[in-house]
Amino acid sequence: MELLLEVTDNDQLTGAALERVEADEFMPDEERTHARSAVREDEAEALAYLVEPVDLLGQVPGVELAQASWSSEQVEYDPDAEMWDLDEEDDEDHLDDVRP
Repeated sequence: MELLLEVTDNDQLTGAALERVEADEFMPDEERTHARSAVREDEAEALAYLVEPVDLLGQVPGVELAQASWSSEQVEYDPDAEMWDLDEEDDEDHLDDVRP
């Protein structure tokens, strides 16, 4: 599974993540200090504090989360560029999935 998203309001994302960090009563002070800094510097870190993979997949029948990891990169989005034609990529990926 791969997700592609656009951060439309960095301040709102960062603010929500900082609230989550502050509300975590079990987080040690040293880790909280590090988390605040990480969330302010990187949108992917902010997102990681807000999205729990187990919550995303916990209710999906027949699926058990084995491992979750985060990676991110910033890219310039050009909707007219061929590389962003995601429908075409999906069609090519699933050509072998068709069974007679």
